Amino acid sequence: MKELAVIFFSMILVNNYVLVQFLGICPFLGVSKKLNSAFGMSCAVIFVMALATAVTWPLYTYLLLPNGMEYLQTIAYILIIAVLVQLVEIILKRFVPPLHQALGVYLPLITTNCAVLGVTISVIDNGYNFAQSMVCAVGAGAGFMLAMVLFSGVRKRVEDAKPPKCFEGLPITLVSAAIVSLSFMGFGGIIEHIFGV
Repeated sequence: MKELAVIFFSMILVNNYVLVQFLGICPFLGVSKKLNSAFGMSCAVIFVMALATAVTWPLYTYLLLPNGMEYLQTIAYILIIAVLVQLVEIILKRFVPPLHQALGVYLPLITTNCAVLGVTISVIDNGYNFAQSMVCAVGAGAGFMLAMVLFSGVRKRVEDAKPPKCFEGLPITLVSAAIVSLSFMGFGGIIEHIFGV
């Protein structure tokens, strides 16, 4: 149980895909302007990450690896992620049209979100079993949500602060993202201290 807790919290804080590993930056910068869309996108990413891991881990373990077809891993994973994103898009369009409208082009971009692909590949590379893989995927999704929601608040404060003309727009957004990212560097020691790893 302790091992699962370490995996979960390290994926949220220490190995955060957005703020530490810099994966999934496109939706991070594009959808984090409003809290509602940032939260909705994060929920969609958590769902896709968890479902993609639940499908790709057995696919790799029981089909690709025993038959010597590991080289098809990336292609198979991208196809599975694309199908899952289409499923999420259909569900949102049908049941939550305002969120579907708010996410716009960024929802189909989950298909090419390297954070989703990254988690499916990293659970195999780390040698996780199925339970560990699912905890890692949900932790990575929760870390994505934390980064999105946190940065949404930061962007709101930055907009209210009226930065110098040369920093308006993307420059101040990137500087703010860098500062938020730096704040996550200190979590490594906290996880080690709490769990003794």
